[in-house]
Amino acid sequence: MTSPQLSPPPIALAHDDAGPAPAPGAPLPLVLLHGTPFDRTLWTPLRERLAPRRRVLVPDLRGYGESEVTPGTVEFATFAADLARLLDARGVGDFVLGGLSMGGQIAMECVRRFGPRVKGLLLVGTTPEAESPEGVRARAELAARLEREGMAPYAEEVLPRMTATPPESPVTAHVRRMMRGTPPAGAAAALRGRALRPDYRQALSRFTAPALVVVGELDTYTPVPTARALAALFPDARLEIVPGAAHLPPLEAPEHFGGVVSDWLRTAVDPRSGRRG
Repeated sequence: MTSPQLSPPPIALAHDDAGPAPAPGAPLPLVLLHGTPFDRTLWTPLRERLAPRRRVLVPDLRGYGESEVTPGTVEFATFAADLARLLDARGVGDFVLGGLSMGGQIAMECVRRFGPRVKGLLLVGTTPEAESPEGVRARAELAARLEREGMAPYAEEVLPRMTATPPESPVTAHVRRMMRGTPPAGAAAALRGRALRPDYRQALSRFTAPALVVVGELDTYTPVPTARALAALFPDARLEIVPGAAHLPPLEAPEHFGGVVSDWLRTAVDPRSGRRG
């Protein structure tokens, strides 16, 4: 007889909470989830751009950045519960949610679990399908490798696919720091949880608030056709292809990316929510 798997205990997520104080009629807060193996500084350019007029809440996910590590397996339900607790603690009701790569899939899990609170959805370089059998094996192998070798070898191996910026650029250096600085046990636990995720396509097809799907023109993890298929799931979605960017448009093309997100919030999300942008 197997023992039931216990949910990891609650933790306090490290986070940035920037922007104006809540006020009647103010724009909805924007909550941003990073991917793996990154941290909340992935979103710094967008946070700094939007925070003068909109509250922006950016956590480090469990096991990443300055948040506590839970070894073993951390399923997406746990990441979603962590976020719900943070939102409640910070007094956030309805909000706009964004995520990149794995962060986008965690955002989909949040839509599945507390979708009525999500009044807009930003998805960057991500996919909604469940993991394939080959993917399950690959993630298990990578998790074991990270625990065995640490992050540095993997970071150098995948860095050229993560960003199309020159090797000597500050953006490339930032991406390298995030990857090498991620706790191996945290990344491994998330990889194992990611392999267990469900298929989110049905949940997304029922999501009626505005969605924005963004993909880098040069992204080989989630190519442009994948992003087109994702956008087609939604009743109300825009698709933006960022020229010259790979997997990390928020850092590779911050002006272009920030302009697209700002325009979407102003013209699609705020009017639907009755807020002023």
